[in-house]
Amino acid sequence: MKIKVGKYKHFKGDIVKVIGMGLHSETLEEFVVYKHITGKRKGEKYFWVRPLKMFLEKVIFNGKKIQRFKKIKI
Repeated sequence: MKIKVGKYKHFKGDIVKVIGMGLHSETLEEFVVYKHITGKRKGEKYFWVRPLKMFLEKVIFNGKKIQRFKKIKI
């Protein structure tokens, strides 16, 4: 499964910009590559990676099951 490049909102409020996908060199597990554009990590030089499965999973927040990251239009 692939996700689209663009902006996503983390369930805790930060907005990130997904720039693409990556593969683990040994296991070929898919990862999402992104950069924070709001929040305490805004302006950092680093790109962040998260396993695709984790990026797409739902989490329990305030007693509700919601998406960890949700695609947004800005």
